[in-house]
Amino acid sequence: MPVDGERTWPDAAEWTGKIYSEGWRTAEGGTSPVIEPATGEPLARVGMASPADVERAGARAARAAPEWAAAAASERVDVLMRAGHALRERSGVVRAWIVRESGGVPAKGDYEITAGLDQLQHAIGLASQPLGEVLAPRVPGGTSLAWRVPLGVVGVITPWNAPLLFAMRALAPALALGNAALLKPDPLTPVSGGVLVAELFREAGLPEGVLHVLPGDAATGRAVAADRHVAMVSFTGSTAVGREVARIAGEGLKRVSLELGGKNSIVVLEDADVEAAATAGAMSSFGYQGQACVAAGRHLVHADVVEAYTEALVRQARALPVGDPRVEGMALGPVISERQAARIERIVGESVAAGARALTGGSREGLFYPPTVLDRVDRSMPAFHEEIFGPVAPVIPFRGEDEAVEIANDTAYGLTAAVHSRSVPRATALAQRLRTGMVHINDVSAKDAANAPFGGMGVSGNASRIGGTASLEQFTQWRWMTAPGRL
Repeated sequence: MPVDGERTWPDAAEWTGKIYSEGWRTAEGGTSPVIEPATGEPLARVGMASPADVERAGARAARAAPEWAAAAASERVDVLMRAGHALRERSGVVRAWIVRESGGVPAKGDYEITAGLDQLQHAIGLASQPLGEVLAPRVPGGTSLAWRVPLGVVGVITPWNAPLLFAMRALAPALALGNAALLKPDPLTPVSGGVLVAELFREAGLPEGVLHVLPGDAATGRAVAADRHVAMVSFTGSTAVGREVARIAGEGLKRVSLELGGKNSIVVLEDADVEAAATAGAMSSFGYQGQACVAAGRHLVHADVVEAYTEALVRQARALPVGDPRVEGMALGPVISERQAARIERIVGESVAAGARALTGGSREGLFYPPTVLDRVDRSMPAFHEEIFGPVAPVIPFRGEDEAVEIANDTAYGLTAAVHSRSVPRATALAQRLRTGMVHINDVSAKDAANAPFGGMGVSGNASRIGGTASLEQFTQWRWMTAPGRL
């Protein structure tokens, strides 16, 4: 069935049941339905790429990559600029697909569009960055040069929770710097994370063969990671799957960029603005149903203000309506799938059985899980250790800063955190003791920016970063050349 706002773009008759590889073509892996989580209704049917489809796409991308790399930077910039223009022009349709396919409210769709545009705009700037250095030659009168060259073909494997944004976050810099790409969107969101991306770049005039969009399951992802033409894999998703991607890619000695999960803390000191901290906490734990790697999975609150903070957090949670995201005024939509809903239910249920208390929420209706605040949470409980990926806020009191740091760092993850205090120097000093790749003062834990090196420590990644000038490192490699005289 057509998604709200869809007219003639994208032309469903052209892409239904197909993959994008030099135009829309029949997939050897068959087809799969796209189901709306809020209603259970089928929205579309997409092609599922088989390993053979991936192999053909990889070979074609490898043939297209040298010509794209040799194109003038201005030509690549023009393509990205036109893609951004197309995204603005098609924003209504894109938003509607994100809402219905991922279960996010319209504001979530707007965020992805705005952030996707930011990624395109920043990548445009990357294309004009200095790409090399003139080195001091060892031989008098000689030449020694080093410069960055594209990797060739980049494999991009994206999750369902921010499908458009995560596609653009890797594709925009990769393409701007002269690489071809294989994009494997998640089978739960293959339209907003794949079909629309293909159509935007096709409309922008990206040469055929440079981008291939290959929806599929785990077998498709393994094929992308293993393909002999793929020089680098950019993966965003769970730590468990990230380990498998790294293992497969490692067999081919490929570069791997892993952006994985998190068990992120908001630390609230006794001198914090409690209402402001609770607002940031609610946004961090409940935004997009908590289905984000940067969501707050722990609220560490000083014992002197924990009661006031918890009351404020509960009040805000109860004020957030849950329902069909297309209905005006809804704050939370459904979680993405029955599997995800059951996971949230298990973690909360086991934690409550072990002594935690659900002050609000704590049970679901179908895929609709209300904002849930847990107190009396201790370290023996799943709500303390596991990444919930749902709208659940476990509150844990502490007495001093050392204890807060120790609790926050009691996890194998290390993605992001936030610290709240009326004293910015004090919050900053504590933030520097947290073992996370990102940290925010008097703000939410869930932040992103196209010009920032996004990534985590521990099992939240493999120390890679994407965004800002870090993307230059990720999507190019060095070449060194010498000559006995001046060039």
